[in-house]
Amino acid sequence: MAVQNRIVKVQKRNRALVRFDEERIGKAILRAASSIGGFQQDFLPGINDRLFTAFGGGEDLATFLSDAVVVSLNGDPHHLIANFPPTIEKIQDEVLHVLRSYGFQNTADSYECYRWGRHWMREGAVTTETFVGNGFSQERMKLSLDWSKKHHVHTVEGVNEAVRSGKIKQVVHDSLDLYEKSLDEAADKVMERINKGDKLRLLWVSGPSSSGKTTTTVKLTQRLEKHGLRFLMLNLDDYFWSLVEHPTDWINDRNYETPEALDIQLLNQHLQQLLDGHTVEKPIYSFKEGRRAGSKPVKLESDQILLLDCLHGLYPPMTEGIDASAQFRLYIEAQNVLLEGDGESKRLTKFTDVRLIRRMLRDALHRNHSPLKTILHWHYVRAGELFSIIPLQGLADHIVNGGFPFDLPALKPFFSGKDSLLPQEDDFRSYAGFLDAKTRYHRVKALLDSVEGLSKADVANHGIIPGDAVVREFVGGSTIKIPHNE
Repeated sequence: MAVQNRIVKVQKRNRALVRFDEERIGKAILRAASSIGGFQQDFLPGINDRLFTAFGGGEDLATFLSDAVVVSLNGDPHHLIANFPPTIEKIQDEVLHVLRSYGFQNTADSYECYRWGRHWMREGAVTTETFVGNGFSQERMKLSLDWSKKHHVHTVEGVNEAVRSGKIKQVVHDSLDLYEKSLDEAADKVMERINKGDKLRLLWVSGPSSSGKTTTTVKLTQRLEKHGLRFLMLNLDDYFWSLVEHPTDWINDRNYETPEALDIQLLNQHLQQLLDGHTVEKPIYSFKEGRRAGSKPVKLESDQILLLDCLHGLYPPMTEGIDASAQFRLYIEAQNVLLEGDGESKRLTKFTDVRLIRRMLRDALHRNHSPLKTILHWHYVRAGELFSIIPLQGLADHIVNGGFPFDLPALKPFFSGKDSLLPQEDDFRSYAGFLDAKTRYHRVKALLDSVEGLSKADVANHGIIPGDAVVREFVGGSTIKIPHNE
């Protein structure tokens, strides 16, 4: 489809002006889609199905989407002035806007992760070797899928059969055994670094929201304490800016998911001072008041390692000026490779949707925050992790998988029946134009509807799901004792 375009030039990052080439936009969109298995991964009946009917799922669809980007760019009259053309960053913003506006959520996520990965390469934080592309490691995904196939739980139907036949208990045992072995490997790597002479003073446990950082932090430190290591845990929530510095958006929500929600400059200063042996006056944040309510002196002893459980532990400005040899960075993801239905469609369920379900439950049970609000807020979660978490995972010293085949059956009973926490369709009526939330809601609902759930009694049974399993952070009944912060 031909569209009118009056944009002649583009401003590069070095401010040089070059010829505007629409074909590059289409190719970039097509690459993003191809990296996740094609546009079909984003097929949404009632939202973008007519586009697939009209343009198919290949180059013609990419061309239509790039045309939409051009139309959007032409809508800003400033871009039509010769000396004020759109910048590369503006064009990339519009690509994301168009993709998300038509429901191509996963393609947009792939594009955005690649975009910020390239940003961190230009910043010198990421190298060619640590660049992670769209954020999905094909090698790790294959290992996960092969393991699941071996245990006959690589499809939703396979997981359902394990629940119906009572074999899910063995699946739980084998899954957790694999997770524990990965933590053993992490502990071995820490001790190997120390034995080689590295003076480790910082241990980061980082990863996207609801990936299982708390349980993983406790389990890793328990292993290391057996080797005689001592830790001081620093609560980074105390470094949040005051509430007045977090303006609300159009639905009265605030973005706490970006690293800039923290006073990074003060945090980095305190980290360096603690490593130098100084006492710092660490802020104490009152969430009830929405501001810093005081401070507390903190000192890191010479034989202690600073322990930090943090979303953005890989974010370069946080550790600027701190030698990498003094740090060990563990990254946890929740990657359970699971095919929809019986696997015939070859469409994967979304890892992010399982984390969203985990967080909906945690927020409802432990934070007095409704699942509806969690879904409406999730776009902030994704924006933050696609900028400063997932593209930086290649910097980690070790990666742990905190996603399991039994997650969905364990979560299902909280989102079904008369006491279901899942919002109703009518709850979104006030947010009719919020496509991101609508898309996630329908996808999560369809996923939960397809799953055979355990009973709440089975979920509560530590004989089926041990008390120290990651999922207990969300379903309750955890026997993990959270270490006392400084």
